[in-house]
Amino acid sequence: MKNVMDTLRERGFIKQTVYEDELYEKLGSESVPFYIGFDPTADSLHVGHFMQLIAMKHMQDAGHRPIILIGGGTGMIGDPSGRTDMRSMMTRETVKYHVECFKKQMARFIRFDGENGAIVVDNADWLLDLNYVEFLRDVGVYFSVNKMLTAECYRSRMEKGLTFLEFNYMLMQAYDFLVLNRRYGCLLQLGGDDQWSNILAGADLIRRKERKAAFAMTFTLLTTSEGKKMGKTQKGAVWLDENKTSPYEFYQYWRNTADADVEKCLKLLTFLPLGQISELTQYRDERINRAKEVLAFELTRMVHGEEKALAAQSEAHAAFGGEGEMPEKTVPADTHTVLQALIATGLCKSNGEARRLVDQGGVTINGEKVTDVNAELPASPFTLFKGKKVRLKVIVQ
Repeated sequence: MKNVMDTLRERGFIKQTVYEDELYEKLGSESVPFYIGFDPTADSLHVGHFMQLIAMKHMQDAGHRPIILIGGGTGMIGDPSGRTDMRSMMTRETVKYHVECFKKQMARFIRFDGENGAIVVDNADWLLDLNYVEFLRDVGVYFSVNKMLTAECYRSRMEKGLTFLEFNYMLMQAYDFLVLNRRYGCLLQLGGDDQWSNILAGADLIRRKERKAAFAMTFTLLTTSEGKKMGKTQKGAVWLDENKTSPYEFYQYWRNTADADVEKCLKLLTFLPLGQISELTQYRDERINRAKEVLAFELTRMVHGEEKALAAQSEAHAAFGGEGEMPEKTVPADTHTVLQALIATGLCKSNGEARRLVDQGGVTINGEKVTDVNAELPASPFTLFKGKKVRLKVIVQ
């Protein structure tokens, strides 16, 4: 069987590793328990988690056992990485509910039964009852404050203020890896490259304290060719929960991927063969739209199922009318309601005309009939219909 590390590298996942040759040998010769951490800060996963789910499936399909670590304990502190403020703290009940929501969404990607079935653990089970003095003696002794302050996650916060609460985060995450190593034989932690310092700290702690192998691997972040994180729109995150982001909105988000990003997204986020991806993305003219449709359909199918993916695709084709690209209109960032959008796009000349049009059932957004002229707009971009023939892709910015 092909070494999963080759698969991950060919598809563009791997950013950094340590003890790479040793890890490669283990991944090719034995089943390696590995873990990825998820903060339970919402009741749904979002596009930012997508790569982790795909990587988990690649690893599991290659015979390795996923351990899904829910940060119920560290989530009560908050990871300072990429933030300028502290995260809000959650109750145990909230965390438990979010875990159940996560597990349902993850079940579309990974198995929770059979050989190498994934397990879910919550670090609150061991972090919340820690004896602080014992923890410092057992774990803190292995950490250099000078070295910690060179980590980007802390260095970037020094000017604006870093609490001692957050300063403990690296120790907590490293301790998670140590506990999982002791309980489940976990040898590898995976995560986004913005977590490199924290992930490396865990592997280093196990090697120094336990005197045995432990490994770290980070993935490239899901960004556009311009360096911006993907999965964000004017209205917020692109969620995997259809009640937060509808299948049609989800489909359209990926259908609108920039030409320069399509190949990367197909490699990282789908399981299509690399040869097929190369064939789909060999052109940089209007033919790239076929690749965008494949990307949008594949991801919507994986998250929402075949039926809803086909429905979303059908709605999109109806909106485009099969005649080239849909006309676009950019409206100001302070456009928040259907009424404001109808005026800003020029589809209606007055508030009265907009209200009458909605009352008569003449306005549809993303395939859904609008009944309230003051309703909040969905995530940008979205498809706005006036009657059956006039359609616009509306971008709020």
